[in-house]
Amino acid sequence: MMRTCKFRLKPTKEQIEKMERTLGMCRRLCNSMLEQRKFACKRRGMK
Repeated sequence: MMRTCKFRLKPTKEQIEKMERTLGMCRRLCNSMLEQRKFACKRRGMK
């Protein structure tokens, strides 16, 4: 049997800004990688 724990975070305004900035960078990186993968597949004639 696995136990789980829940925690409620109460970040400061500065921590919220840093988290949002980090998530934004992750989103842009993921979208960029997806775009590169689509481009590579298109060049190779794959769908």
